[in-house]
Amino acid sequence: MDAIAVDALGTGDRSFVPDKPDEGFDVIPMWVADMNFPTCPAIPKAIIDRTEHPAYGYFDIRKEYYDEIIKWHEVRNGVTGLTEDCIGYENGVLGGVLSALGIFCSKGDNVLLHSPTYIGFTNSLKNSGYNIIHSPLKKDAQGVWRMDFEDMEEKIKSRHIHATVFCSPHNPCGRVWTREEILQFTELCRKYDVKIISDEIWSDMTLFGNRHIPTQSVSEDARNRTVALYAPSKTFNLAGLVGSYHIIYNKTIRDRVLKESSLSHYNNMNVLSMYALIGAYSPEGYAWVDELLKVLGQNIDYACDFIANRLPGVEVTKPEGTYMLFADCSKYCERTGKSLDDVLSAAWRVGVAIQDGRPFHGECCTRINLALPLSRVKEAFDRLAAYVFVD
Repeated sequence: MDAIAVDALGTGDRSFVPDKPDEGFDVIPMWVADMNFPTCPAIPKAIIDRTEHPAYGYFDIRKEYYDEIIKWHEVRNGVTGLTEDCIGYENGVLGGVLSALGIFCSKGDNVLLHSPTYIGFTNSLKNSGYNIIHSPLKKDAQGVWRMDFEDMEEKIKSRHIHATVFCSPHNPCGRVWTREEILQFTELCRKYDVKIISDEIWSDMTLFGNRHIPTQSVSEDARNRTVALYAPSKTFNLAGLVGSYHIIYNKTIRDRVLKESSLSHYNNMNVLSMYALIGAYSPEGYAWVDELLKVLGQNIDYACDFIANRLPGVEVTKPEGTYMLFADCSKYCERTGKSLDDVLSAAWRVGVAIQDGRPFHGECCTRINLALPLSRVKEAFDRLAAYVFVD
């Protein structure tokens, strides 16, 4: 209900929105990064309980909102020393990114991002007048995506870069960066005084024993040069309610970001969004996420095994986090003479609504959302094998 993942099919730019399926095929939505699961029951309960009080005027943020965020990060991420003063509301992570860039850069400045790149970064930065300088991630011998530190250092120096947008865990590649990788990255930023804006919206979605390491936790310098952005929206499927938050330890940066985000007089919380977060970060929410990760891990295992055994020419690195696959179809297209457009059109015609990976800087890639019941994942991949990846 009210779901872009289904309702928008066939209504927009084909580089972003899949076509509607042919008659006889239902839609299996695997493109928009939200989940085809009902959210944690504690969330609608908290919202419904609040709506029973018939006053919805201006309000202050409740202490419980801050308390639950502090506890969540302590329990889930091992964060200590987080206080209410360091937490600030943001209408969305991308809005928070732009507020931070507004105090770190001038319009027209170069900003470092890794590629493949989340399309939201691309659109919001370009629309706001920043130049994106990409440092491509590279796969090692085991197929694991890695940062190219030599490339980053060269570009920071030669392109006079003063800020970087870091995605941790990484969307769309699914890397959960290790402490050593993050420390090396932040030390490079310290060396050249590059400020860090760290999108950690996927931080709860770590799988197969991988653990999220907050960027601010690796050193005192990283703690003070980083604006970190979080939200319960990916974890609990709450994007339609709107509501994110930043964590900023450096008071000077914090004061300036708060001023920047206030300029529109629009960066204000919805009262139901506040109660949604309080419900999400409740004891029931902790248990719900733990169960969710088991389901996502099962789906990812199935999809990666299927690709390896049933879709020759398609390659994917098993994600360590998120619920997205970034599948490379290059070898299949080379062998068959088909284009990525041919692959996408064939998938969309049979209702498998996967996404074009080119706007994410994947030349012959598709982005595939696996946050749906396993039965639907199996049906989708059966259709891909029967109708799409055929010689």
